[in-house]
Amino acid sequence: MTINTELLTNFKKRFDENRENQVIQGAIAKVGINTASIDNDVLRRHSFTFSDETKRGEITNQQASGRCWMFAALNTARVDTMNRLNVDTFEFSQNYTLFWDKLEKAHYFLDSILDTLDEAQDSRIIAHLLTDPVQDGGQWDMFSGILEKYGAVPKAVMPETFHSANTAVMNKILTSKLREFASVLREGHQNNETLEALTAKKEDMLYFIYNVLVKALGEIPETFTYDYRDKDNAFHRIADITPQEFFKKYVGWDLTNLVSLLNAPTADKPYGRAYTVKYLGTVKEAQPIRYINAPIEVLKEAAITSIKAGEPVWFGCDVGQMSIRDGGIMDEKSYQYDLTLGEGLNLTKAQRLDYGDSLLTHAMVFVGVNLDDEGKPLTWKVENSWGDKAGKKGIYSMSDKWFDEYNYQIAVDRKYIPEKWLKALDEPVIELEPWDPMGALAMVK
Repeated sequence: MTINTELLTNFKKRFDENRENQVIQGAIAKVGINTASIDNDVLRRHSFTFSDETKRGEITNQQASGRCWMFAALNTARVDTMNRLNVDTFEFSQNYTLFWDKLEKAHYFLDSILDTLDEAQDSRIIAHLLTDPVQDGGQWDMFSGILEKYGAVPKAVMPETFHSANTAVMNKILTSKLREFASVLREGHQNNETLEALTAKKEDMLYFIYNVLVKALGEIPETFTYDYRDKDNAFHRIADITPQEFFKKYVGWDLTNLVSLLNAPTADKPYGRAYTVKYLGTVKEAQPIRYINAPIEVLKEAAITSIKAGEPVWFGCDVGQMSIRDGGIMDEKSYQYDLTLGEGLNLTKAQRLDYGDSLLTHAMVFVGVNLDDEGKPLTWKVENSWGDKAGKKGIYSMSDKWFDEYNYQIAVDRKYIPEKWLKALDEPVIELEPWDPMGALAMVK
């Protein structure tokens, strides 16, 4: 078969025979496919009322940056800080953690280049490493490593700058320099420079990254003083404290107890095993990324138990799938493509992963769930980080079926996970290739 006049004539005839196509064509031309396809019954099914909710702070805004995973993690952590400080809301500095993420990613990248000096220039691994070495995105375990090493500070201690809120230009410059540094290291190796000599060059390379970050994001506080008033209007001063001490005292998490559960129902990833991804990380010396792959019901039960205990839940999903951004609705039936386009989207979750149609793109926080009389979830309350103009003043409602189809990862305390699944952490971790879908990073703006 070729695309010729006869075939096109046949297509036109088939199109014109259905008079509804003319109406739909006009609607789509005017408002676009998604708006023309919205199922209004979906809007009625989401009342934004939930049977169980956790405490949360005011809605945050990652602006023109891909820091959703940081915002989600810090928005989860701040609930404990709000309780300990006796305040109605609180916000951590996402600029502070962005600084360390960029510096550590640069270090991780340069070490990875040194580890792969004997790889051919056109190898898949080198192409992968060079693709986006200091992009904004990340996953839960990557951020856990940052918190463990560097702690956290209130937003007032290290506020936003132009480039923390608008990362594109900064990222472009850092990426170009890191690729340049990679060429220096690899060409030096080809010219028989020793590994010791190449490693020595890395310090000056890393200083350049540090230099740019200080100029773009600001000086890092070694210690700080934080003044605030609590809910009773009483004044408090926390004086001369380090970021690590602040995190330990006012969040108090044992990060080793927070476990990532994954739902990847593909044939190559059996449930009940722990996985990692090669060359994926931020802090080089941190524990490697680990996920336990489990059925979606295990993720739901752990999330519900955590929410009932008053603890919000970090999660990673494919936010662009069947979601109504302005309306704050994530529902598998949001759009009636079968009516407007003639066919719906029919890949299964496993097929979407295998065929590159879906992966983790965005991180948010579960701060509530609406359970039916039998304790089964109907909808989930989601705190986003796109400001209060998106969704319902920053809050989204997710259908339980959407959770099934497009949610991939949650991070919860191990006490909310049945021992049956935790046993996976005692077995050898299965390494996935760097380009595996489970290596995708949350970074949607």
